[in-house]
Amino acid sequence: MVKQYSDNRKAKCLQDIIGPPRMVDYIDYVQNNMIPSCPITKEDIIQAEDILGPNLVSLKRKTVRKTPERVVLNSLDNLPNELLTEHGNVTIAIDIMYINGIPFMMTTSQAIHFGTAEMIKNEMKWTIIKSIQQIIDTYHGRGFKIKHILGDRQFECI
Repeated sequence: MVKQYSDNRKAKCLQDIIGPPRMVDYIDYVQNNMIPSCPITKEDIIQAEDILGPNLVSLKRKTVRKTPERVVLNSLDNLPNELLTEHGNVTIAIDIMYINGIPFMMTTSQAIHFGTAEMIKNEMKWTIIKSIQQIIDTYHGRGFKIKHILGDRQFECI
């Protein structure tokens, strides 16, 4: 078992040294004695691929990045009436979170679980009020009404 693993490692190392070729080409080189004094067999190469995985150097050189498909956003203008009827009055929770020292106004709604994140310049009263007003306008633009805003003591000033 240890010898097999050792032979598999040797097969992988040799593949890295000579190219690295595709597995089919590598097997062809070994079977046709194109590599002088090569102690590796076809079985070693196949087992190395199974145990150690594909040769990453080879994959990096031969893998082509495909252009991703275009993202199509569904229009949020046509929300189902049932959603507005059942969850039209919204309660949101707000907090300020720092990411790499940058403050963000984070919100989430209780019933519909819609979350927002907005970078803010500072934590001054008027900045916070402006950010909250933009969030309220976003909800109102879709037909929701904000009934309650939940926040910690940080928001007592407003």
